[in-house]
Amino acid sequence: MEEKISFAKMSGAGNDFIVMDNRHGAVETRDLSGFAAKVCARRLSVGADGLILIEKSRDADFRWQFFNSDGSRGEMCGNGARCAARFAWQEGIAPSSMTFETDAGLIRAEVDGDRVKIQMTNPSAVKLGHRLNIEGKELEYGFVNTGVPHAVLEVENLAEVDVVNLGRLIRNHDVFQPAGTNVNFIACDSNGIWEIRTYERGVENETLACGTGSVAAALALATKGKQESPVRLKTASGVTLSVYFKSRGKGCFDHVFLEGDARVIYKAVMHPDAWDY
Repeated sequence: MEEKISFAKMSGAGNDFIVMDNRHGAVETRDLSGFAAKVCARRLSVGADGLILIEKSRDADFRWQFFNSDGSRGEMCGNGARCAARFAWQEGIAPSSMTFETDAGLIRAEVDGDRVKIQMTNPSAVKLGHRLNIEGKELEYGFVNTGVPHAVLEVENLAEVDVVNLGRLIRNHDVFQPAGTNVNFIACDSNGIWEIRTYERGVENETLACGTGSVAAALALATKGKQESPVRLKTASGVTLSVYFKSRGKGCFDHVFLEGDARVIYKAVMHPDAWDY
């Protein structure tokens, strides 16, 4: 591993990421999970919700490796994908219209300034009406895999939801084992705006936004007949994400797109003290 590593700190709707150009092996370690957990640790290092490594690809403009802040590998991350696309465009790695490989499949992206629109891999069919017993209370939820698994629960008052504790119980419930699930809580405010809060697997906490979770929520609402494309969801950061799709009936969707910001907060050089502790 190089003694110093250049990186960008980026934010997508409040999800923050460390993004590195690893096409020439800047990060050469057998324990990438450990490295990710170290540099993503807040107050001890750079701090982020995830680490994105941009690498060479034979079949696309680039491929990525994505790690959650706990060091676990993530198949897909909607907000991270937008940041990866803008970084690749800024660094001359890819044109403004690009494709890149993820563990969830090939992603297409269009960069327009600090706005990025990505085409997601086709989600699994949305399943509604599932029930779950949590500490003696029966909860109803929908489920869809948008590259990663998501449970979606519609609630009356989003501000009153204990996202961390309830989200953790659902995330670790036997029904979702062994992989676990992300958990999204959604509600419609008095102005008719849908809001979302998410407990993210791998971060093991509530985050300010979740791209794949916003897609899951939008598709669940569409399956219920409550929304048509595009669906706009206001995240905990206050930033709104837009989800576009075509419905094929029975909870099936394709041509799914996620659009939102991808902002460069700063670019810097990381010293070994950032991971060697």
